[in-house]
Amino acid sequence: MNSSDLHKHYSLLLGLIPPWLVTNIDLRMEEKLIEINVQWPAGYDVECPKCGRSCPIKDHREERRWRHLDTMQFQTIIKSRAPRAECPDHGVKTINIPWAGPNSRFTLLFERLAIDVMIAAKSIKEAAGLLGLSWDQVHHIQTRAVERGLARRELDEIKKVGIDEKSFLKGHKYASLMVDIDGARILDVVEGRTLESANSLWQKLPEEVRSGIDAVAMDMWDAFITSTKTHVPQADIVHDKFHISKYLNEAVDKVRRTEHKKFMKDDDETLKGAKYLFLKSPANMSESEKEKFKALRMDKLKSGRAWSIKEMFSEFWAYSYQASAEKFFQRWYWWATHSRLKPMADVAKLMKRHLPNILTYLRHLITNAMMEGFNSKIQSIKANARGYRNFTNYRTAILFYCGKLEFYPL
Repeated sequence: MNSSDLHKHYSLLLGLIPPWLVTNIDLRMEEKLIEINVQWPAGYDVECPKCGRSCPIKDHREERRWRHLDTMQFQTIIKSRAPRAECPDHGVKTINIPWAGPNSRFTLLFERLAIDVMIAAKSIKEAAGLLGLSWDQVHHIQTRAVERGLARRELDEIKKVGIDEKSFLKGHKYASLMVDIDGARILDVVEGRTLESANSLWQKLPEEVRSGIDAVAMDMWDAFITSTKTHVPQADIVHDKFHISKYLNEAVDKVRRTEHKKFMKDDDETLKGAKYLFLKSPANMSESEKEKFKALRMDKLKSGRAWSIKEMFSEFWAYSYQASAEKFFQRWYWWATHSRLKPMADVAKLMKRHLPNILTYLRHLITNAMMEGFNSKIQSIKANARGYRNFTNYRTAILFYCGKLEFYPL
């Protein structure tokens, strides 16, 4: 194959559309490197990148290099001096390069490969090692992918969302996240869990999208409630069973810990190692756990009464009508507040204050349990990636892995 045929061969492999052409191929065996020179030949007009108008060439930019997919075991680089169009309306502009996006040092095909590697790898560090790039280079590709995905994202069908908080770094720092419940995707992430953070989270969605939302699942956190009432006043706030169960379990555990501490003063180990039994319902216990639980003689323990109060409330979620559920709540509330168990009485009073927004669950049947499905990936992001002490990087990674974005270059 002569050099002319080889150049045509590489032009076809690169998918170049005339008049773009390969003018030189430099094979460096010792470096395991192939450099391909690509040019736009003289005598052809170019398109203005702003308006698409055919324009004469003003001049050329300095030579740039783009990492391309490897040729066999050889790293492959495309080199070119991009023409600049002289447009009567927009002035002198560098034309769009067909093999790479603006301001990228990688071809579109290489970026697709890098995205696939990042999805499969445990971390950016691992992806960088596989691709032979630096951490910053891979993160730059990830950032560009997320930017593309957000620009393409469809938000028209969002009706039900969830808002929740996650710890971010050590030292009681938090991030607030919004999920599209029906779409099973994280919509956005902001730093903090203040009213300002919640406002910022809502403002990430266009007003026309917010106006179509009919229900928001959340914790009983005042900042989330206030911001939601301001930005989506038409939507029902739903304090779902996922969060209510968390509050009830915490109350039961407070009773157990107090009682266990009292028992241990008398060398009574009745409740030793029983913490997680009290957080479970019988349906989720193994046979050995059921036997151990039965042996505790729950009717003699304050912890047993607290557990029974918690378990009784689970019947609330089976009601279909709010009026019936409210009557059930009043009976349960009387029991909890007259149990002489302060943690149970406190959580019952908290729930009564928010009862209207607990009852809305029966209408919408939504929870933030989906957020737990994202937890393992978010924990992996925090544990395996250098650089996420920068919140912007942390947000980018969460949206990359959990946003269901269409982020491949076209």
